[in-house]
Amino acid sequence: MTSSIATYIALPGTTAEAMEHWHEVLGGELEVIRYGDMDLQGMPFAPDPQSVAHATLTLPGGVISGGDAMDDGNDYPLTGTAYSLLYTAEGPEEARTLFQKFLDAGGTVGMPLEQAPWGGWYGTVFDRFGVMWAFSADSAEED
Repeated sequence: MTSSIATYIALPGTTAEAMEHWHEVLGGELEVIRYGDMDLQGMPFAPDPQSVAHATLTLPGGVISGGDAMDDGNDYPLTGTAYSLLYTAEGPEEARTLFQKFLDAGGTVGMPLEQAPWGGWYGTVFDRFGVMWAFSADSAEED
């Protein structure tokens, strides 16, 4: 197996719903493994069998992985830029389409998708889970 790197996001019990939503918007192949699907003998703790141990959304341009965060008493705010993903679209039209899909599904605009000072297109949307999606596209399609 060759080395690789993927985004990994630990969500507070919403990983399955978030991954299914991202799969619906972006396509790709989704695999979700719950703790109840595994042999947990010997584990030092007993997680909820419905919690997501590991999920992977494989897209043509990359991989998003994640799991449900263990309740460790930490408060990790999602809405912000700590959890953010950059999607480089093939062009402004694809970026607009995906941006709008996130908005239609309960997201909010962080920065409108507009032509940027560097000539390309850029904007951000926070999905309904609080994760920031930045969209970028070259301006070759529309000048």
